[in-house]
Amino acid sequence: LVAVMLAAVAVALAASRYLRRHLDAAAMMRCLGAPQRQMLALFSLQFLALGVAASVVGCVVALGGQQLLVALLGAMVSTDLPPPGWLPALAAMTTGLLMLLGFALPPLFALSRVPPLRVLRRDIGMPRAGGSFAYLLGAATVALLIGWQAQDVKTGVIMVGGIAGMLVAAAALAWGMIALLRLLPQHGYSWRYGLANLRRRPLGSSLQIGALGLGLMALLLLTLVRGDLMRNWRASIPADAPNAFLINVLPDQVAGVRAMLKRELGVDAQLSPMVRGRLVAINDKPLDTARLADEGARRLGEREFNLSWTDTLPRGNRLVAGEWWKPSEGEGVSLEDGIAQTLGIKVGDSLTYDIVGTRVSAKVTSLRKVDWDSFRVNFFALFSPGVLDGMPRTYISAVRVGSGSTWLTALLREYPNVLVIDVGALLQQVQTIIEEVARAVEFVFLFTLLGGVLVLEAAIAATQDERRLDAAILRTLGASRRQLSAAQVAEFVALGGLAGLVAAAGATAIGYVLADRTFLIPFSWNPWVWLLGVAGGAIGVAAAGWLGTRATLRQPPLAVLRQLN
Repeated sequence: LVAVMLAAVAVALAASRYLRRHLDAAAMMRCLGAPQRQMLALFSLQFLALGVAASVVGCVVALGGQQLLVALLGAMVSTDLPPPGWLPALAAMTTGLLMLLGFALPPLFALSRVPPLRVLRRDIGMPRAGGSFAYLLGAATVALLIGWQAQDVKTGVIMVGGIAGMLVAAAALAWGMIALLRLLPQHGYSWRYGLANLRRRPLGSSLQIGALGLGLMALLLLTLVRGDLMRNWRASIPADAPNAFLINVLPDQVAGVRAMLKRELGVDAQLSPMVRGRLVAINDKPLDTARLADEGARRLGEREFNLSWTDTLPRGNRLVAGEWWKPSEGEGVSLEDGIAQTLGIKVGDSLTYDIVGTRVSAKVTSLRKVDWDSFRVNFFALFSPGVLDGMPRTYISAVRVGSGSTWLTALLREYPNVLVIDVGALLQQVQTIIEEVARAVEFVFLFTLLGGVLVLEAAIAATQDERRLDAAILRTLGASRRQLSAAQVAEFVALGGLAGLVAAAGATAIGYVLADRTFLIPFSWNPWVWLLGVAGGAIGVAAAGWLGTRATLRQPPLAVLRQLN
């Protein structure tokens, strides 16, 4: 969606240049009797034909992109994918045409209203670009496409606001940095002229920096920041964290399993009792999951929970509300604070669980914060001893196992019903899946970066006539082609460097929020994000900008100046 919005910006810039270059031709057609409606239809038909052709090319490129995605996900996709259908192609072509017409119509409206008098008076300014209705049409097109992809009004509104906010924030940051350029020392003609070009067009430069910054930010997030978050998460796991879970140990097997673990691994494992139960009532009122607004809360309310009991607060748990029960007190239950908040449960509420047809009730005496990253045995609900007596139970344990141990074979030979989960192997498999999916997502986000490059090229094309005139005047005043080329490269190096700064700042900020608010892990500042962002942006944008503007230096100054008459 970000790539689509950036492409829409490029369409608007290109259509604006189309408007300026066709003013004289449109005025001549008006003099020959062409009405506004006919001219609008003519120009719209041209854009429609261009959009259909480009959409067909895009669908062909997408077929190749799908094969590349399959190659990137080869380890995960073990079967051949079915042949692509017509529906995705139809949706893609519809999206392309809507975006094209939605953002090209304002200049086309203006072009159809060019006054015939322009044939005689070249000083007449450009007509209004279609009025507010055409711009509202473009904005509505974007909102419609985002809502279509989101399949939900609330999610669509969040997406529209989030993407628009990102674009505005990036452009505003770029605007501020452009304003600060005048404070930098500007030695040499190339840098002075290049930075002056950025300051002369602050709105266009801010838009280019913001668009390129968003594309670079997405790639930095998926490469460097993602790797940092994974490393920080691994570092946050305690060195003695268990890496194997034993589940479904029967009551008469507890002593034997503990003895075997002591003999094979040298650990005194603690086995915790576990009972399966479903929450059916809160304060004697039946739990109606349909009334819960959040889908996650509904899923929690409908699932079975692993229940246990203990007389002491487990390691890695801390109380955040209420008090831990005392041996002399009656029946009570301690709840994990996250699930309590999700289901709207507080200290003092009475909870009723259905355990294989038997209802058990207890009052919530405390709420706990659980360190789930410790990989120890933890439960959402812990009862005081005696509440769940007589209920069918199994036992669970977590142990730390070194590499090369043969304990598993001996355990399963004597206790074949015990289920052993190797957490280390699972984490390795998850890491492999994340790496493969990340490569595929990086490929998809290349389209976002290409969208930023499109904005850059469209902005260069929109200022091509102005750049050609500037170059002709400066060459008339004695500037060489080498000097002008160096000045243009300096301009785009600065533009790319600023885009890299925006990208690095955005990637670092989002990485911090993800680490601190979502994953609850320490965040470390990575200087490579800033170095690669600035250097990559400067080099890439300089190359793209030089290729887009080198033609302005090839035309003789006299021929350019004669075109003004």
